[in-house]
Amino acid sequence: MSPDTQCPYQDGRADLGPAFKADAPARYARLRELGPIHPAEFHLGLRGWIVVGHDLARQALTHPALLKDPAPADEMLNAAGYVLNKPSVGLGAQMLEADPPEHSRLRRLAAAAFTARRTAALAPRVERIAHDLIDAMPPAGETDLVEAFGAPLPATVIAELLGIPEEHHADFRHWSGHALRVASPEHRPALAGLHALLADLIAEKRRDPRDDLLSALVAVRDEQDGRLSEEELVGTGMMLIVAGHESTVHLLGNATLALLRHPRQLATLRERPELMPGAVEEFLRYDTSVERSTNRYAAEDLELGGVHIPRGGIVVVALGSAGHDAPQAEETDQDVLDVTRPNARHLAFGHGIHHCLGAPLARLETTIALRVLLSRLQELELAVPEDSLEWIGSGVIRGVTSLPVRYRLVRPARAHM
Repeated sequence: MSPDTQCPYQDGRADLGPAFKADAPARYARLRELGPIHPAEFHLGLRGWIVVGHDLARQALTHPALLKDPAPADEMLNAAGYVLNKPSVGLGAQMLEADPPEHSRLRRLAAAAFTARRTAALAPRVERIAHDLIDAMPPAGETDLVEAFGAPLPATVIAELLGIPEEHHADFRHWSGHALRVASPEHRPALAGLHALLADLIAEKRRDPRDDLLSALVAVRDEQDGRLSEEELVGTGMMLIVAGHESTVHLLGNATLALLRHPRQLATLRERPELMPGAVEEFLRYDTSVERSTNRYAAEDLELGGVHIPRGGIVVVALGSAGHDAPQAEETDQDVLDVTRPNARHLAFGHGIHHCLGAPLARLETTIALRVLLSRLQELELAVPEDSLEWIGSGVIRGVTSLPVRYRLVRPARAHM
């Protein structure tokens, strides 16, 4: 480990800034050695606690006194410059930042888009998008896999699901890419841009409804008034765009990078593509794209893992760290990537009432995308030194901003559907 990894604290707290995020797996490993929960410093100097152990993470994610309502922490948040529940600085009114009963109501309304049947029906379209993106690459050479493949695939899927016209795809991809990077200067403009785009699209769906999710949500708002406010309508759309897109972009990137770092694992998946669904669970466990949860706030004084959390205290769960601490079916080294690992356990999609609604879609997209990628791109290797890769420096997402690779493209034996 580097000297910084050996000492993951600054001023007695885990400093979760850009240096930490670039080396997150090793730094979380060191924190787990020291205990399951630690004081931490977040964005804008906010201080709280981060949970890094699996069992305590599950407890924190379902603790009845750890809520999304920030009211007990208002004074601290305002002092740090947060303005709560404003579209220009957050995803607006939506279920990720709601507690029951509001959370239950909002989740039920969005759940119709992610039923098992509807998700499975998307498989042929996901496969076609994956092949089309690879067909657009030069037959041999170099490309940025994030820009050419990882970002446009889930972006196209969620845009079609919501009914976002193609002329808006570039804007929404750009804005969603910055919406969760809280320290980026483009963070607030990106949120404002998404909010304006959704508001305009909702007005358009009112005039000319189509067979898409936004039109369906508009109908709920207009025909069953009281179930969904106007701000909740916009906020739900923003949440589906950002949470349903950005996490999958970087899950694909992290999984591909993990395979490039472990060529024997890559070779195993090429030889045995039927392993891919289980391998996706291993990628989620090994280096998930949602590195940590959003904030939870103590509604009262409580104890967590033997640590006193005062009312208003911020608690964040390191979802990626928990995957390296989760009990597995076989006693193996959890810091090792193993695409044959049976039933890999993790908390990549959270736990409890905030378990990711789009998990089935993320699994479907990642499984299909990686199968197509490995079958179509041979001699795949990094085109730059690994230590030159740039990692996202802030927010809950973990991933590289670009992934330059060299490859040789293989045409399919027969035209894809």
